[in-house]
Amino acid sequence: MGFAVMTMTDAAADRVKQIVSNSGPDAKGIRVGIKKGGCAGMEYTIDLVTEANAKDDVIEHDGAKVWIEPSAVLYLLGTQMDFEITKMRSGFTFVNPNQTSACGCGESVELKPADLAALAKQREAGVTA
Repeated sequence: MGFAVMTMTDAAADRVKQIVSNSGPDAKGIRVGIKKGGCAGMEYTIDLVTEANAKDDVIEHDGAKVWIEPSAVLYLLGTQMDFEITKMRSGFTFVNPNQTSACGCGESVELKPADLAALAKQREAGVTA
């Protein structure tokens, strides 16, 4: 694939680098996945990566590496990962075009797989236009 599954903001990249530097010499980055759970049906998972999995997609921004579980790729296509600190919480946030709904806490989401045919058409239109 010639395009990144997901992008991350400078804030997210800074936070990933911070996590890695605080996690010892084996830490390489973080892995994002999706699991069933929460009030809206799915939750994002974030784990520390000490050993890269060859099957994972990997994105890099400003020296920060994020691996994406193969099972999550279709649900994360086009997503922007951000990091925000509010009065209530601090954490990674995901602006995901595949999200159909979310619960009030923002921790649990309902996702549909990305439409690969539509994505391919968008890319072709962008290339030929």
